[in-house]
Amino acid sequence: MRTAFFVDGYNVFYGLLADTPYKWLDLRSLLAHIAHIENPRSTLASVDYFTSSVKPLLATRGRVSKEAQDTYIRALKTTNIRVHYGHHQLEPAKAPRFIDRKTKASRKDKVDIWKLEEKETDVHIAISMYRTAARQTKLNDNECLEQIVLVSSDTDMTPALRAVREDFPEITIGVVLPHRAELNRPSPGSLKQYAHWTRRVVTCDELQSHQFPDRVPTHKAPAIKPDYW
Repeated sequence: MRTAFFVDGYNVFYGLLADTPYKWLDLRSLLAHIAHIENPRSTLASVDYFTSSVKPLLATRGRVSKEAQDTYIRALKTTNIRVHYGHHQLEPAKAPRFIDRKTKASRKDKVDIWKLEEKETDVHIAISMYRTAARQTKLNDNECLEQIVLVSSDTDMTPALRAVREDFPEITIGVVLPHRAELNRPSPGSLKQYAHWTRRVVTCDELQSHQFPDRVPTHKAPAIKPDYW
């Protein structure tokens, strides 16, 4: 079963990897492992990874955080993962003042904030999944994809899954939620509704078992695991 994965990098980092020692993740290896568990006939045809560049001004470690991301992207590309960039947009906004959890938000009591949003990623993933499904009608049986898997818990992807499910019923749809087991996060029902199968969690053992070596050879300088990772 030839399978294409579409990965929301922001979702994976903050849902699965942040505050762990597993950031140097060999993503392609992990996804092949998950696909095989779901269906031993699965073969990995492609992995598309969608992200946005870190803004050093807002990152915990400034320029070092951006350099770590760039190094990781170089490691990912050695496994033939296609990387697609959106961008972050920072602009002034207003939001209700937080007092405590017992006090409701009030539109009459707002404060000025900086609002950081990731732009283009959701739309890019949705269009890429749909176009990939549509192209299958033009391929022969040996080239056709049989399965599309979304790696995200973002419910904004629901319309895209619904469209692929309705328009291309011959394609199996999977969803991998980037949740660690110990966090016990709820599964977004709208994504599950249009998937043939859902992987609810990824275990720490799986993350640990699918790490890059500290030094990953590339066509140029090797990608070396950041010291603080």
